[in-house]
Amino acid sequence: ELQQKVEETELLKMELQMLETERVRLSLVEEKLLDVLQLLQQLRDLNISKRALGKILLSTLESCRDPQPGKAHLFEVLDTLYHELTACELLQSQPLEKAQSRQSLSNPLVISC
Repeated sequence: ELQQKVEETELLKMELQMLETERVRLSLVEEKLLDVLQLLQQLRDLNISKRALGKILLSTLESCRDPQPGKAHLFEVLDTLYHELTACELLQSQPLEKAQSRQSLSNPLVISC
């Protein structure tokens, strides 16, 4: 009976470790998603055309067509989209102070549960 309890404890420890790993992964995805949404908000404020935004999205999806081994596909897509958006000419031509001040005033993308 004692051996069974030890085995159950080990299984519970492994399960807890897996849950913690998943929590960290989800936290990273959430942060990246928030970054992407903030960039999209900035681009919307700069009146980016739907065509330009569509090209960015298609470019992202094209480059993430084949998932890389060992990397979460969702995070890979979000990360690639983030980099595609930051490379957008509209954002690069926008003064840095304006972007930062708008972002620091309020964050309409934060969702409270």
